Amino acid sequence: MPNEYEWICGVDEAGRGPLAGSVVAAAVILDPLKPIEGLKDSKKLTAKVRDELFDIIIRDSKAWCIAEASAAEIDAINILQATMLAMKRAIEGLEKTLGRLPDKALIDGNRCPKVNIEMEAIVKGDSKVQAISAASILAKVTRDRDMQVLHEAYPMYGFNQHMGYPTPMHFNALKEFGPCPAHRKTFAPVREVMETKLL
Repeated sequence: MPNEYEWICGVDEAGRGPLAGSVVAAAVILDPLKPIEGLKDSKKLTAKVRDELFDIIIRDSKAWCIAEASAAEIDAINILQATMLAMKRAIEGLEKTLGRLPDKALIDGNRCPKVNIEMEAIVKGDSKVQAISAASILAKVTRDRDMQVLHEAYPMYGFNQHMGYPTPMHFNALKEFGPCPAHRKTFAPVREVMETKLL
């Protein structure tokens, strides 16, 4: 008996909490004929294992797409809406590989983006559904690599160490140098620094 859904994608994001950089989302349709060992929530894996799995997911999945919403978009529409936008872009991006949209999307968390297919939100889905785990790995690795590039452009902030998250090192750099173009200006710690600089 065939599956009720021919193409089911898992969707997850990385980078909702940082003060800088894009929020990145990924959508993945796994190939049941090419099972991938070791898939789990990306936060529970080492960077080395994530990098190894990234390459395997890209190689062995039926389809995948990575998309993002920029810091400027986050400031314009807020982080929740930007996360939904990145997820929507990732799901719709699968159409380039499949020739059509997937039949259903399984979304990590408790909200779904607006895409004209069946959706299901799964809390802690990155620990429960392998396709969501795979998406979490693609999103996390991509975002970490993006932050390495940002570090090369703005080394004074230490993006290669904290990946844009609010750490004491990041706060100190923000106070000393002010925000760079990649900072999310609407996030309170960044906004407060900007207001202080104007005084």
